[in-house]
Amino acid sequence: MTTNQPAAKMPPLWVVKLRAPFFTADLVPICLGAAIAWTQTSTFNVWYFLLTLLGAVCINAGTNMTNDYFDHTWGSDEINTEFADPFTGGSRLIQMGLVKPKTMLWQGIGFFAASALIGLALTFTRGPWVLWLGLIGAFTGFFYTAPPFRLARIGLGELLVGLNLGPLMVLGSYYVQTQTLTWEPVIASLPVGLLIALVLWINQFQDTPADAAVGKNHLVVRLGRARATTVYGVLLTLTYHLLILGVVFGGVTPFTLLGLLTLPMAVKAYRVARAHYDHPRELTPANAATVQIHLRTGLLITLGYVIQGIAGWLL
Repeated sequence: MTTNQPAAKMPPLWVVKLRAPFFTADLVPICLGAAIAWTQTSTFNVWYFLLTLLGAVCINAGTNMTNDYFDHTWGSDEINTEFADPFTGGSRLIQMGLVKPKTMLWQGIGFFAASALIGLALTFTRGPWVLWLGLIGAFTGFFYTAPPFRLARIGLGELLVGLNLGPLMVLGSYYVQTQTLTWEPVIASLPVGLLIALVLWINQFQDTPADAAVGKNHLVVRLGRARATTVYGVLLTLTYHLLILGVVFGGVTPFTLLGLLTLPMAVKAYRVARAHYDHPRELTPANAATVQIHLRTGLLITLGYVIQGIAGWLL
């Protein structure tokens, strides 16, 4: 006897195209920067917060879509047989014939244009640092895979992702609220930046054979998956050390140590990566766990600042 099992329902096309579930990478640093600003100054403008978040999401969406196009022209997605949806291999919409390559490119550029308009509005109302921080994010996002720079090819991708979606975005969110720059948002954001870099890091494992074949020599390609797994574990450990060091030496509120609650999840993710770094499907729990570690740790650090702000009011 045979049974007919319903096929898995595909999410709406726009969700896949934008890779919208990964917008948590923007939500975490924008919330953290605003929380630090509120704790320090009792300042929180919801409209500036929403504009900042929307601008960050537009840069992320533009990056995802243009990277899909340039990975297509590079040829890496076409020969990628180890990808693990939805974490690796791009959206696959071009490869499935659901979106024309040029449509993906120009829609991505449209999101960059939208982010530029938002950035200009915030620059005129909040200050010039919005412009410079936004330009860094847009430039590195577009040229991550776009010629002539193709930053992923030279092993800078992980560093730039961590910098943009960690210190720079947290500092930008803080600046929009306060119109000042200070070191605390940078120090508090280091675990968040390192964790989002690790999301990219672990998601590159399944893509490594295809990326190596076309010369997309990111750090996982350069190290090989076995050594890259060791580095993944070291950097996970460093994340929690940075959290503690920020409290002890960097003036970060002790309530951010709530972020240590995700340490058991990090241990499990590393064990999966250690056991299955060469097995694409079996590795996916580590891909998923790293995304969750970033989200939960970042929100717990943000909650720490909210608690600090409430405590300040009560005292």
